[in-house]
Amino acid sequence: MAKIAIIGAGVSGIAAAKQLSHHNPVVFEASDSIGGVWKSCSYNSTKLQSSRKDYQFSDFQWRNRDDPSFPSHVEILDYLESYAKHFDVLKFVKFNSKVVEVRFVGERETIELTGNAEEHGSPILPGHPVWEIAVQTNDSENLKWHAFEFLVVCIGKYGDIPKIPSFPPDKGTEMFQGKVLHSIDYCKLDKEAASQLLKGKKVVVVGCRKSAIDLAVECAEANQGPEGQACTMVVRTPHWTVPHYWVWGLPFFLFYSTRASQFLHERPNQSILKTLLCYLLSPMRRGVSKFIESYLLWKLPLQKYGLKPDHPFEEDYASCQMAIMPENFFTEADKGNIVIKRASKWWFWKEGIEFDDNTKMEADVVILATGYDGKKKLKSILPEPFRSLIEYPSGIMPLYRGTIHPLVPNMAFVGYIESVSNLHTSELRSMWLARLVDEKFKLPSVENMLEQISRETEVMRRTSRFYKRHCISTFSINHSDAMCEEMGWNSWRKKSWLSEAFSPYGSQDYGQEN
Repeated sequence: MAKIAIIGAGVSGIAAAKQLSHHNPVVFEASDSIGGVWKSCSYNSTKLQSSRKDYQFSDFQWRNRDDPSFPSHVEILDYLESYAKHFDVLKFVKFNSKVVEVRFVGERETIELTGNAEEHGSPILPGHPVWEIAVQTNDSENLKWHAFEFLVVCIGKYGDIPKIPSFPPDKGTEMFQGKVLHSIDYCKLDKEAASQLLKGKKVVVVGCRKSAIDLAVECAEANQGPEGQACTMVVRTPHWTVPHYWVWGLPFFLFYSTRASQFLHERPNQSILKTLLCYLLSPMRRGVSKFIESYLLWKLPLQKYGLKPDHPFEEDYASCQMAIMPENFFTEADKGNIVIKRASKWWFWKEGIEFDDNTKMEADVVILATGYDGKKKLKSILPEPFRSLIEYPSGIMPLYRGTIHPLVPNMAFVGYIESVSNLHTSELRSMWLARLVDEKFKLPSVENMLEQISRETEVMRRTSRFYKRHCISTFSINHSDAMCEEMGWNSWRKKSWLSEAFSPYGSQDYGQEN
């Protein structure tokens, strides 16, 4: 019997499988390929929002690492496939195997295993099944149950279950005579089908984040020429976008991705002296945010199109909501092919959508780029009482080191916190998890883990109003330091104090240590 099961073969699942390969894990993947959201939630034009060298595993470089362009989702899938083949990870993956239910079969005292192992005298792998999972293969109606000692959940917060807005009675999708779909449905269309859906149609895209922006550009490109129709973006809360990673001639990483720059920001577990220093340096921190905003307002016509956010740039960076603006977005807006409509509330009527300012807009197609319900996806497979533990007063799932829920035994979650590079975040947590499973270190008590989670949540809450996205970007180096120390690694990873202070941290700084 295999000891460990991994649910999902996206970026996080593949990273976890590689790090836990000495345990011969079984990876259950619902689709017929690896890649996760890069496979199922990508448009034809979807690209990575960072350079190749900032989105690579610590021990596997891109073949064209120095190519300055942002790789397409096809290139990313090729990179992930190459990684999985190079480390022989695919042999662990069972494709077309959807986990539909998880059942707890451990003894009640097993619940204590995620507490202080030394105090309870129990290993992470107890030697007997703790979880049973029901797997549906190739859409068969028959379920097959498998038993494991440890589960690693890597199904992520995005994809699968769309988040659909709620509407007043008699003002929902049933009133609209046109076509309504979510961006996840649009992702399933090939290039020709997508063009046919958009071409010559009055299209409304609801949303303002990266998926909505890219969709609006694809819509504009499909509607070139005299018969083309304008695409309307309905925006409730605009977020900061950047054209590239340079600000007034300076590389962007200098402002947030070095140890020196993150020293300006609050972090969990900081001393009273550091708290005082952080308070004294707060004008400098706000100045950095204003400095970046000044460049973006000069470089992009955000005010002209009503896309200037009401909140500071720092809040978007701290909540991982900063997006790269496609080069031709404002070019298409200048030509009238993309129209921006600001609205806090809207609903459907027979021929389109209506807004809270009593204006109406005709539409043939409405595409909801309104995100995904990752919490609902997770709850759909977890049993009680663990399902209820996913909810937390803060609105964030409580995860120690972004991986272990202190109250859920023998289960880990990889890919549920965000940073500037989610691949790096998932890989480092997979390394940490592998050493935990191998009993190279022990977890703190449940009480201490919950206290640490609470401190991190408070830092995020004070940094950004969008803290529920569970993003650690402003204290990611500090977060990694703590994990390195628990693994017995040196937390300072650079070769000199100068590079330690002023060069950016990334996956290449966290190669394996013995």
